[in-house]
Amino acid sequence: MSRSARRMGLASLALLAALLLAWEWAARSLGLSALVLPAPSRVVQALQAGLASGYFWPHLRATALALLLGVVLGCGIGFAAGIAMAESRWLRALFMPYVVVSQVVPKLALMPLFILWFGFGLTSTVVITALICFFPLLETTLTSLRQVPPERLELFRMLGASRAQVLWRLKLPTGLPGILAGLRVAVMLALVGAVVGEFMGASQGLGALVIAAQGTMDTPLMFAVLVLIALLGMCAYQATLLLERWLLRPYAPVS
Repeated sequence: MSRSARRMGLASLALLAALLLAWEWAARSLGLSALVLPAPSRVVQALQAGLASGYFWPHLRATALALLLGVVLGCGIGFAAGIAMAESRWLRALFMPYVVVSQVVPKLALMPLFILWFGFGLTSTVVITALICFFPLLETTLTSLRQVPPERLELFRMLGASRAQVLWRLKLPTGLPGILAGLRVAVMLALVGAVVGEFMGASQGLGALVIAAQGTMDTPLMFAVLVLIALLGMCAYQATLLLERWLLRPYAPVS
């Protein structure tokens, strides 16, 4: 890590500490009720108690599993569909209107149908998570594969490359940065989908725990769960960055 990157990291941590201190001071000096806005110290206590007792771990595992399965399913289908539609104008014209319609319909409105079809629990959450992260990867894959420089495409054709060779040796390597950018967006949206799905269709998971804390009016617990959701999202995002570095390493310029 470079010196400038370390400085930016320290500055970011300093800003976080300043915000937390200001929050703590405001909660204490203004006499705010913990029901309205708990102090960070109260949130940390609730977080430590839940982790130490093991209360949070089943819910954290349930959300992480729903996130993983939803991302694999939704991004896998989106990637395959993006390749197929980029390679076939006929498929693109046939299916694109239905893809757009599937995205403009609010996902929360579809959740009761998913519960009716798949029941309460993991399956419904995975389905809505997959549906949310499907479109970003499809769109970025479709766009990236169609933005290959024409001169490179013509060169491959002059060399007698087959359609499969053009796809795997030219289009995918060229479009990989854009596709991976879509993956980062999809992973973040997938976490939103998993938590929203658990709001309505699950008895276990961080989303269900938020609803339970709201029902008991335990605001510190609710904030503690939100911290866990944020940490899970940061871990998922960092995992996509590591995957991106690994996949793009063969194409990195040699210094």
